[in-house]
Amino acid sequence: MTRDTPADDAVALPNIALSIEPVGTQAAPPHSVPLLMPGSSHERSDAARNRQLLLDAAETLVREQGADAVTMDAVAKLAGVGKGTVFRRFGSRAGLMLALLDQSDQKLQWAYMFGPPPLGPGAPAVERLIAFGRARLALVEVEGDVRKNANIGGQYGGPPYNIAKTHVSLLLREARCPGDISLTADTLLATLDAALVLHQIRALGYTLDQVGDHWETLVRQVTAPAER
Repeated sequence: MTRDTPADDAVALPNIALSIEPVGTQAAPPHSVPLLMPGSSHERSDAARNRQLLLDAAETLVREQGADAVTMDAVAKLAGVGKGTVFRRFGSRAGLMLALLDQSDQKLQWAYMFGPPPLGPGAPAVERLIAFGRARLALVEVEGDVRKNANIGGQYGGPPYNIAKTHVSLLLREARCPGDISLTADTLLATLDAALVLHQIRALGYTLDQVGDHWETLVRQVTAPAER
């Protein structure tokens, strides 16, 4: 795989999908997604720990059996609690899926806002864009099915997409990308769409490395200086 950073660099983030340190161990990033904010002042510490226990159980099911295996019964059984506890915390299966995605989105936001380069600040804009795409792709195979099961609608107007678009747009401007920055950011993010990437991998036979290498090529092309 052709890339400018070593394979074990912070770019890969193979464990970022649906994983998060126990609540309260790190500050939430600014502008993070407001959905069910873990560890906020609105949650007692014991309630936050119970919530994290349920999310950890759901994550284990996703990783070991796929998103379709995540039912309220299965999560309750694995976490050692009653099913009613799961419903009280998340309301529905879709709510549980959204909570999983929320904490994963927040961790990725923290990584590219405050983490080490090349994903975080300190690297050239083009290298940060490449790192961002590879980090998003590292989440796809797990998160793609979860997003489908969460029944998300109107995602292009929601906070997670707009936070990612703002980040990409800022890096495009820093890289002096020619053309319409907003449209270019949308175009780039479209290539990272979980449903599309899963189709490319599962139906068309591409590897995640190939998709990542194509992302790097695309970023370098769109940020190349315009010919006079």
